[in-house]
Amino acid sequence: MNILTKELKLGRFHYDPILVLVCVSLLFIGYVMVASSSLHLATKINENSFYYPIRQLLHIGLGLFLGFCVALTPINIWQKYGQWLFILGLVLLVIVLIPGLGVKVKGSTRWLSLGGMRIQVSEVVKYFSVIYMAGYVTRHQKSIQESAFGLFKPLFLFLVTSLLLLLEPDFGSAVVIFIIAMGIMFLAGARLSLFTILLTFLGILATLLVYFEPYRMRRVTSFMNPWADAKDSGYQLVHALISFGRGEWLGVGLGSGIQKLYYLPEAHTDFLFSVIAEELGFLGVLTVISLFSLLVWRAFIIGMASEKAREPFSAYIAYGLGIWFGFQSFVNMGVNMGILPTKGLTLPLMSYGGGSMMIMCCAVALLFRVHHEITEINANRTKEKSKWVNV
Repeated sequence: MNILTKELKLGRFHYDPILVLVCVSLLFIGYVMVASSSLHLATKINENSFYYPIRQLLHIGLGLFLGFCVALTPINIWQKYGQWLFILGLVLLVIVLIPGLGVKVKGSTRWLSLGGMRIQVSEVVKYFSVIYMAGYVTRHQKSIQESAFGLFKPLFLFLVTSLLLLLEPDFGSAVVIFIIAMGIMFLAGARLSLFTILLTFLGILATLLVYFEPYRMRRVTSFMNPWADAKDSGYQLVHALISFGRGEWLGVGLGSGIQKLYYLPEAHTDFLFSVIAEELGFLGVLTVISLFSLLVWRAFIIGMASEKAREPFSAYIAYGLGIWFGFQSFVNMGVNMGILPTKGLTLPLMSYGGGSMMIMCCAVALLFRVHHEITEINANRTKEKSKWVNV
């Protein structure tokens, strides 16, 4: 409590102004587009056109509050409890599969209901995975660089995690978690030859999972040629592509999109990017892509600054968060543009959803915390150095 009280003193917290601008911009644009894409839907379902905008505002408020708490929590606390948090994540994945406890939506059991709000467990596990992997590579960096066992050991845990996610089923989140784990280990210096073997194995495994699961196979075939079955398996992608075509350079205007009017399913969640393309055009699409690029760039800049300050755990936290933001946003936008098969992944800080929004706010806050501590460390070292020079 004393630590938190000290951090609350005015002027003590060091902010990254570019990161603040990027995150505020993504939250603002996302909120406006969620409102635009959901007014008609809320009117039909709840007879209150502002149902989704009000709830999303609540999600953002809760996310900012939780993010505030995360930003005030020292990094060494996350490092100390990282392993236990990951185990907690595994327990939550088991709980969500217990009949009567997990909430089932459209054939998938991915949510827990807490206080009337649905929390997607996989989002919590992604957050804990970054913390756990950052701690693991910090403790076992030499082993990861020199032996195959050091590389494969943590992946057994992630294999269990992925199996639990596939039971929901949530193939997309399983892929994201493996990408986070492998990305952090690659940056920690894992041998490229071992990575090649691992990626080949995972590629074969992913192919088999798609081939032997009919609904995944339909997604892949419809992605390759959505127009072949535009009224069934290719329906969602066809209308997403129509949204991009209608948007042209400057869009049809905010609120004037047609595809969101019961043509494009999940317009306010997974396919929000298509609504942006139709209403704000190429300029809006380019703006969102640029903002996510800046977010990933700042994460890696903070990671490199942490390495330079000899704080490896903080560095791998920043790298892991950058990989997470970058890969998930790339997949979501790629799905919307028809360059990747359909996956149920949200657009970070933008799509409608309580669990996703709150966890993403916490993830960004953790990045702010890393930046703050590294700035403090560098400032203190500079003071010490100047004292020695003056002596």
